[in-house]
Amino acid sequence: MAAEVSHLLSWRYVCRFCKIEGPESCICEHNTLLQNIRVVLVNTSHPGNIGGAARAMKNMGLSRLVLVQPKEFPAVDASARASGADDVLDNAQVVDSLEQALVGCNLVMGTSARERSIPWPLIGPRECGAKAVEHANGGEEIALVFGREHAGLTNEELQRCHFHVHIPSNPDFSSLNLAAAVQVLSYEVRMAWLAAGAVPGKVEKVDASELATMDEMELFYDHLEKTLVGIGFLDPEKPKHLMPRLRRLYGRVAVERSEMSILRGILTETQKVVRGEPHKRKD
Repeated sequence: MAAEVSHLLSWRYVCRFCKIEGPESCICEHNTLLQNIRVVLVNTSHPGNIGGAARAMKNMGLSRLVLVQPKEFPAVDASARASGADDVLDNAQVVDSLEQALVGCNLVMGTSARERSIPWPLIGPRECGAKAVEHANGGEEIALVFGREHAGLTNEELQRCHFHVHIPSNPDFSSLNLAAAVQVLSYEVRMAWLAAGAVPGKVEKVDASELATMDEMELFYDHLEKTLVGIGFLDPEKPKHLMPRLRRLYGRVAVERSEMSILRGILTETQKVVRGEPHKRKD
C-alpha cells in the first residue's frame, strides 16, 4: 500500500507530444483550448464567493472569469478567498448583463438545480466537461454559467443556455456553495482536457468561425419574435411558451453563419410581405 501511495504522489503529467512536464508549461495546441472556456457568475452577492470561484478555476487551469453585475467587486474578501488566484480576479471582466457576458460564445452551459416548466437538454458535470473540451478544441468559445447563491439562474437566463447542467448532490442536502459548484465543473473540464491531450485525434475539430455566436443568435431570436408578432402567429399578450420552445429547438443544433443569413433573409422578406413592401418573390 505504501508503495502504491508513493507512486501516486510522485506521478507527474508529461505531455506525450512536446514531452514537457506540467500541463501549464505545455506548448502544444491542446493546451490553448482552456483559454476558450469562460466562467460566468451572475449577480454574485458575496465577494468571498467570487474569490473562492477564482481559486477553484486556477486550481484546474481556467483563467477567464466574467462577472455579471456583482454586488461588490473588487473587494478585500474576494482577494482573501482567492488565496493566490489574484491574477484571475485582476483580469475578470465585469459586465451589465448576461447577454454581454456571452458575446462571441458558441456553446453555453448553465447550472440548474430544479425542474423547469419547459424540458431542456440536461447533462451532468462529466458530460459538461467533455462537451466544453470538445468544442473548445475546435476554436469555439464556451461559457459555463453559474447563478445567484440564493436563487440560481432565472428561467429567462437558462433559456439562453444550450444545455442545463445538474450536479447530482445528496438530495437530502443538495445546496452547493457557489465556489464548490465552480470547482466541480472546472475539475471535469480539466479531466476531459487531460484525456484529450493524452489521446491524439480523439476530439474531432470543427471550424468555429462558421458557427453563429450567442449574440448573433440573440439578434435572430429578436428578429424571429417580431416577425411572428407581425404575422399574427405570436400574441405578445399571451405568448405562452412559444419563444422558449423555439430557443430550445434552435439550441439543439449548431447553426452556421450561412444558415443564419438564410433564416434572417426569410424573416426579412416575410416582414416586407406583411407591410406590403416590394419583396423578392413577385407572382
